[in-house]
Amino acid sequence: MTQARPSSVRMAPPPWELHGSGYIFAVRMPQAVLDHGSFLPEGCPRLGRGHMAYAMFVDYAESDVGPYHELLYIPGRVRIGRRRDLSISRIYVSSWASVLNGEHNWGIPKDRCDFDVRYGADGIDRVRLTAADGAAIAEMELRARGPRLPAPGHWAPAAWRTLSQLRDGQVYTYTPSASGRVRFASVLRWRFDPRYFPDLGQGRVVAAARITDFRMIFPVAEIEPLAPY
Repeated sequence: MTQARPSSVRMAPPPWELHGSGYIFAVRMPQAVLDHGSFLPEGCPRLGRGHMAYAMFVDYAESDVGPYHELLYIPGRVRIGRRRDLSISRIYVSSWASVLNGEHNWGIPKDRCDFDVRYGADGIDRVRLTAADGAAIAEMELRARGPRLPAPGHWAPAAWRTLSQLRDGQVYTYTPSASGRVRFASVLRWRFDPRYFPDLGQGRVVAAARITDFRMIFPVAEIEPLAPY
């Protein structure tokens, strides 16, 4: 079941400044999931034979289109025309304003769903995503541990933060920056419906972190026609 898009949404041009918290995961995935279960755009294959994929759950308390939740997946580096960059191949958010602005500003293939996010007094954070047909897209139980350490905005070089997206024959390339505080984290339990989201449950979590008090800048994207390689 596909949700009807609203007829009008407030558009917010970049750059955006966002504040919030979330989790980031590095997951070693089976090759079959990486190649056939990553929701890659047609003609945009993964590069190399590495097995690492990345996922993020983000709770944006403030953004240029208001607060929203987000779950995204990056299957590693992807060939998009002449670009060889990281790319978001699957992403759900909780607001239509995020969907439509994300598509327009950065070519990000966003879909909307319902999020149920509960930060437990027992230290366990529980996240559930539900599709329009009632199916559970994802269920996660996560826990942070250890001290909060600073994560300055320049900790990762630009090449590691640059992403490219293909949308309607155009390639959108952008390099976000972020700073905040980071803790180690653990995945206690998670489950994904592979019809809607890559099945991270088939992989092995190599690293997980809880990011708090972050400030993220999404810049204006460089947009160019898809060129043959």
